[in-house]
Amino acid sequence: MYIPEHFSMKEVTAAYNVIQENSFATLFSIHKGIPFATHLPLVLNKEKTYLYGHFARPNPQWQDIQNQTILAVFHGPHCYISPSWYETDKAVPTWNYVTVHVYGEVELIQDEDELMRSLNEMVLKYETPDSSYRLQDVDAKFLAGMNKGVQGFKIKIDRMEGKAKLSQNHSLHRQGLVIKQLEQISFSAEQQIASLMKKNLTNKG
Repeated sequence: MYIPEHFSMKEVTAAYNVIQENSFATLFSIHKGIPFATHLPLVLNKEKTYLYGHFARPNPQWQDIQNQTILAVFHGPHCYISPSWYETDKAVPTWNYVTVHVYGEVELIQDEDELMRSLNEMVLKYETPDSSYRLQDVDAKFLAGMNKGVQGFKIKIDRMEGKAKLSQNHSLHRQGLVIKQLEQISFSAEQQIASLMKKNLTNKG
């Protein structure tokens, strides 16, 4: 990924936060000699050393992915930045965004217990704390049948790179103008980008 120095996400904890908060990823590998991508949730383990996920078995990507170095892309918030928000007419449109790329080697999960642990972690992550749904309460025969339809895997994290393009290449005054405009837009992405920009300015101060 092309990352100008002022957009580089230098703190690893910030990258982990993007992964945990935006865990529906795009997983790229080479399948039969050409790039192949699947969109799926990936869950970071507690030690932050592996990403866990599972393919639908009919998806051919898993068939030759083992031991490949793959790329998982996690998209954070993003939004359009209008040059009309600046104090000058010498400007062009741009896009602010946050993203993290993870590189690592894939290992297919063959152990049934490890697969169940990873699936349970995923359920616990996405179900609300007051949800009545528990994976261990599902009929055992039904669950065993469903598990035959997936191929679990884990990615050993070898390298991460993060990019937070938040108008850092503009003056502090202009960044403030952008934040003011974004805060007036009710959409979630614009609100999140405004919040991240304000946090970035606070850290500078």
